Amino acid sequence: MSIEATVTLKTKEISGVGRDRIRLLQAVAREGSITAGAKAAGLSYKAAWDALDAMTNLFGRPLLETRTGGKAGGGAQLTPTGVKVIEAFGRLEAEMARVFRNLEPELAGSGITPINLVSGFFMKTSARNALRGVITDIKADTLSAEVAVAVSPETTIYSLLTAESVRGLGLVVGREAIVLIKAPFVMIAPGHQPPLVSARNCVRGTVRRADVSAVNAEIVLDIGGDKTLAASVTARSADDLNLSPGDPACAVFDAAHVIVAID
Repeated sequence: MSIEATVTLKTKEISGVGRDRIRLLQAVAREGSITAGAKAAGLSYKAAWDALDAMTNLFGRPLLETRTGGKAGGGAQLTPTGVKVIEAFGRLEAEMARVFRNLEPELAGSGITPINLVSGFFMKTSARNALRGVITDIKADTLSAEVAVAVSPETTIYSLLTAESVRGLGLVVGREAIVLIKAPFVMIAPGHQPPLVSARNCVRGTVRRADVSAVNAEIVLDIGGDKTLAASVTARSADDLNLSPGDPACAVFDAAHVIVAID
């Protein structure tokens, strides 16, 4: 497997500076002007300026020296800080790639790749449920697509996306993907027999735990393959369901409430 590391540098107040913005900086230096560099990077002039301003704010010093038009025309060139930023960014990415390559022998036979490992460490989402799986089917028309992701041998989760999203994410059968479902979107039905509802997803499982507070409750189902699915319901609903660990139950949710993410 070819491993490619990506670095993003940011602070609380300033949006991230990653490879795309570094490439913009390189393009401006190569082309000799912000206008030409923006065009080479596929950005508008305004978007390029916004990105360059963000980098200046992050590093605290100008990365470019600009000159206004005149007899020789306007232009831009890297400052010493700009040169150092590009060099340091390249070294960071190379060092990360080296570390990941060294991890491969240690992870051999575990079913975990370095990419899985890093995604697990650094992926941040507000969704309670984030399940990794493999795309097994895509049904699409000109506007919409249904993507099936097998998250365990027993469980496939369906997501309704736009056809443009499928193309933009590069989703194809056999590719790994992560499905994200917010717990309040998940309904729970007792028993292993799926209820007759219009929701596309009805996942069978057994109750692992039910944590009930005065107002809300979280019911967690074991859905096989060492995977769980959590639902957020009212305490009254949890009392009515009267589920205990080991009881069979189904998690029901719409395909439109499932987000698909990729590494």
